[in-house]
Amino acid sequence: MTIAIALLTVLFATLTLLPLWRHPHWLVRGLDFPRLQLAVAGALLLLAQVFLLPMGALKLGAIAVTLPCLIWLLWWLLPYTRLWPVEVKQAEDDAEGGADGADDGSRISILTANVLQSNRKADALIALVRQHRPDVLVALETNAWWEEQLDPLQDEMPFAVKCPQDNLYGMHVYSRLPITAHKVDFIVEDDVPSIHGQITLRNGAAVCFHFLHPAPPGPTENQESAERDAELVVVARSIAKGDRLPTIVTGDLNDVAWSTTTRLFRKISGLLDPRIGRGMFNTFHADYPLMRWPLDHLFHSDDFTLRSITRLPPIGSDHLPLLTRLTYAPGRSAEQEGPVTDRDDRAQADDIADAKGADHTDVPNPGASKTGPSTNRS
Repeated sequence: MTIAIALLTVLFATLTLLPLWRHPHWLVRGLDFPRLQLAVAGALLLLAQVFLLPMGALKLGAIAVTLPCLIWLLWWLLPYTRLWPVEVKQAEDDAEGGADGADDGSRISILTANVLQSNRKADALIALVRQHRPDVLVALETNAWWEEQLDPLQDEMPFAVKCPQDNLYGMHVYSRLPITAHKVDFIVEDDVPSIHGQITLRNGAAVCFHFLHPAPPGPTENQESAERDAELVVVARSIAKGDRLPTIVTGDLNDVAWSTTTRLFRKISGLLDPRIGRGMFNTFHADYPLMRWPLDHLFHSDDFTLRSITRLPPIGSDHLPLLTRLTYAPGRSAEQEGPVTDRDDRAQADDIADAKGADHTDVPNPGASKTGPSTNRS
């Protein structure tokens, strides 16, 4: 028992601390993902050390290793629990239990869904869209078959941007709100698209959007996270250096909320995370509740407050859809503050972008330049 606990202590410390090494190999970066599972394992290991090891140097040494590692993991995880103050304020019209209240045209709701290209349960997604009536649907991993299935939504969501692909990186957007400008682009990889543009709220306010689905690091994908990290960094820089418009970023970022890269994205862009202080909203893997983490995200500028954020039921995909309802409330921006960037963050962002020869000027800004075709409309 003593030897087993000692070996488990070494393994736990290795798995916890290895991501501190900034090497982009998928074996290293992949350890950002299971921090919740590692924290549970670390807590159980700590109990075993306290109650099963005899008093002595080994016991004290094992606890001295495990406890700081557990605290380190909790430092990343606790912001995504109700023990943490919320980063995004509750919308005033929903402050009393989420009541609907009167809509003055300042609301926007977005349903983000990685559909799984091979999934054939399109009816399940369409049913959720018709039940919840989001203003915008962002569907990922969509090909020509999925386009055919989703196109009937244009009867009620007439504005659409379509980029069908058969490589798991297709993307379709359907909207009730006017998409006034957009561009489909391939920022870092030639076969991995993203969609950028502007949408107009019912009160006339223009909102900039970036819908992303960078490729993940993994044995069957990119061997390193460099491509994913570069796309996130240059989009963050584009937001920080661009026109000061209300901004929303959503999609399957193939990165967890509590990773170094996602935190760097938020620090560089200045965007807020509505999950902080509310929950993790783990969306992947839909079939394995004990092995889930938050891969599907929505970030926004401080012009918005939150009405609600909800993880929706399964649709046959390996991801669960995410529904986020926001209120455009620029008068409350001073009440909200995200993470602050520093010199080290900027230097790290430089290294990540330079490694792939990417720059923030590679990110389209259709609202400013009016580039790209007008939105498809049936």
